[in-house]
Amino acid sequence: MVRPVAALFLFALLAQTAAAFDDPSGKTKNAYTDPADAGPDFAVQGEYEGQAGNHKMGLQVIALGDGKFDAVVYPGGLPGAGWEGGPKIALKGQTADGITALAGTDFTGSIKNGVFTGRGKGDLIVELKKIERKSPTLGAKPPEGALVLFDGSTTDQWVNGRIQEGNLLAVGTRTKQTFSNYMLHLEFRTPFMPKGRGQGRGNSGMYLNDQYECQILDSFGLTGENNECGGFYTLAKPRINMCLPPLAWQTYDVDFTAARFDESGKKVKGAIVTLKQNGVVVHDNLELPKNTPGGGTSDESKAGAIYLQDHGNPVNFRNIWIVEKK
Repeated sequence: MVRPVAALFLFALLAQTAAAFDDPSGKTKNAYTDPADAGPDFAVQGEYEGQAGNHKMGLQVIALGDGKFDAVVYPGGLPGAGWEGGPKIALKGQTADGITALAGTDFTGSIKNGVFTGRGKGDLIVELKKIERKSPTLGAKPPEGALVLFDGSTTDQWVNGRIQEGNLLAVGTRTKQTFSNYMLHLEFRTPFMPKGRGQGRGNSGMYLNDQYECQILDSFGLTGENNECGGFYTLAKPRINMCLPPLAWQTYDVDFTAARFDESGKKVKGAIVTLKQNGVVVHDNLELPKNTPGGGTSDESKAGAIYLQDHGNPVNFRNIWIVEKK
């Protein structure tokens, strides 16, 4: 039995917890979906590209809230655009008087008006300008024979589907139809949550056949693990972290073949998936040895829905279509 005083305390605690996430307008506090509301840190965070001496270099700046930042320097260029998986340089910094100073081992610099200027080891002169990359498959039109799952106008293809911001699909829904072998195109946007950390920063998931989760998360600038964006949760990390900054529209292009079973019901081949994130292959003919937690089914022998997980963060989707394979 809960005593009255304890009950009041519990109610207050729950109310306080809820208030930390939602305001009366239905928006999530400390989670921004409109750049106009995101504050000055949003203008600093993002990707920078340019020259370090005679060589190409990339920089990703990750907002941590209250004017603080982590950053990663990529010799050769940004991930998927020159960097080949070699050593990186970690930086930390803070904004003061409109200038964001960053420093790490043998590397210092500052950002002002969208330009990073700095010096590396051996007095290497660095100048990088802020850019906004877009996936080459962004806005891809459904080919002939495709089933349009969401085009912004209706949620007829979804169970408990909800439209937000006029034409975007909200999390927490699965397709009414089930599928086995297919090609899927999906576009997603993670919110800007500078004070969030780890799994509390733009978290959702794309479940193939309602049982294999490809993580959706703001993993911009991180190492690229199986519980980060582009990873198959607990099973396989992406070849490269192709996560773009929060509020950038990103793409998953999936080629999926369901697990195969013999006449006796014995599994003879795991599900096979090739996944492109923002146009770059991050999993190539990956065999999934088992399903992952959190989906709506655990039977690999059956067709399943496409499930978009609700993890309490305002992740949104658009332009979703699927082509079933024979």
